[in-house]
Amino acid sequence: MKAGKGYIKKMEATMEKRENPLRTQPINKLLLQFAVPSMVAMIVSALYNMVDQFFIGRYVGELGNAATNIAFPLSTICTAIALLCGIGGASAFNLAMGAGKKDEAGYYMGNAITTMVGAGVVLCIIVQIFLTPILTLFGAPVKVLPFAQEYAGITAFGFPFLIIGTGGGHLMRADGSPRMTMICNMTGAIINTVLDYMFVAVMDWGMKGAAWATVIGQVVAAILVFGYFTRCKTVKLTIRHLMLRARFIGKVLSLGMAPCTNQLAMMVVQIVLNNSLKYYGGLSSFGESIPIACVGIISKVSMVVFSFVIGISQGLQPIVSFNYGAENYGRVKKAYKMAIGASFVISIIAFFVFQVFPRQIISLFGEGSEEYYNFAVRYFRVYMFFICITFIQPITSNFFTAIGKPIKGVFLSLTRQILFLLPLIIIMPRIFGLDGILYAGPIADFLSVTTAVVMILLELRKPEYKEVKNV
Repeated sequence: MKAGKGYIKKMEATMEKRENPLRTQPINKLLLQFAVPSMVAMIVSALYNMVDQFFIGRYVGELGNAATNIAFPLSTICTAIALLCGIGGASAFNLAMGAGKKDEAGYYMGNAITTMVGAGVVLCIIVQIFLTPILTLFGAPVKVLPFAQEYAGITAFGFPFLIIGTGGGHLMRADGSPRMTMICNMTGAIINTVLDYMFVAVMDWGMKGAAWATVIGQVVAAILVFGYFTRCKTVKLTIRHLMLRARFIGKVLSLGMAPCTNQLAMMVVQIVLNNSLKYYGGLSSFGESIPIACVGIISKVSMVVFSFVIGISQGLQPIVSFNYGAENYGRVKKAYKMAIGASFVISIIAFFVFQVFPRQIISLFGEGSEEYYNFAVRYFRVYMFFICITFIQPITSNFFTAIGKPIKGVFLSLTRQILFLLPLIIIMPRIFGLDGILYAGPIADFLSVTTAVVMILLELRKPEYKEVKNV
């Protein structure tokens, strides 16, 4: 009798593996199915900050814009935690499912959820206790600090919800529900936009209005995510799956380290950049606030472009992880090439828009002096010059994570921000002043892309990728 049950389970597992669309459907169809909702989710996530920036710029002004840029590293920390657990959990989940280990996959998902919630609560408490020292460290000028305190003090309450909403989306996508990820993010963003208008434009609540609109949108999105986890598609989560176990959470964190490290690197660079802009801006005709305000707007606009790229990268993840786990290397290689091609088209369009219409884009976020526009336009064109090729680095970094090679993914994620950009924005302004910061960006982009190209060529030349079965 036991032997019969074992045989039935084995046959069911075999049938599940055969019928899984990640194994059988055409790559272009899968990438479209997973990447489009991922892109929408990422774009919507970027719009959280964009919408705040829009209303604050129009109804609070330049100092409000600068304040959101000062507080932005806190959101980056939340994103880092969400990616650490979300992408790490999704990669481990899909690798386990590809290998036919369904129950093990449930533990990866459950442990990721528990870690995200706990980390969000801890971060919220830390920020509330040390808010002023943190914002001062982030480079807040004296005039900007009160605005940043008001905004960050409120948005900190939303950190646990922001983390589970962002990271949970990756787990839902890994479970085969990319559209649900999109729905959760869109719902939160729509609520945020409507409330931003009501609280800031109509009720004139200023910074606190934008902050509360953001938090409420994040809470609603997180509730939807939690609702999904009670009825997952491929696994049934129970309390035992949520209990932390070193074996499972260790693998989740190792696989999520690359995208997390990239976000933390971005945070470190943002802090150093803000302080450099404050110091060298103060030595120039622009003053302390104009460079910080302009760079804040430009970085968030560029996030919309990178949302497309990261969305494609995230859509690539379950396809690559499952097929690598199932040893279908031909499909792994084909999926990577398609992701690169799609990102190239998007990036070329972004390059054209950023070079031709920088002033028009900046004007959307409120009025400023002629010096304000002069700095913003020049920064846009110079700092973002290599946006046409920067997509290669994040896609390749996430590719290595998806195939279970987190060390390579972590290294590659560090190249642009830590190995190249951080030293450049420290050294070059000493020689060229404020212009040194502008030119540090494209130089770092070129070097990081070159590194990514070398690493992926070495990987794809390995014998296993010559497999063309099941493509």
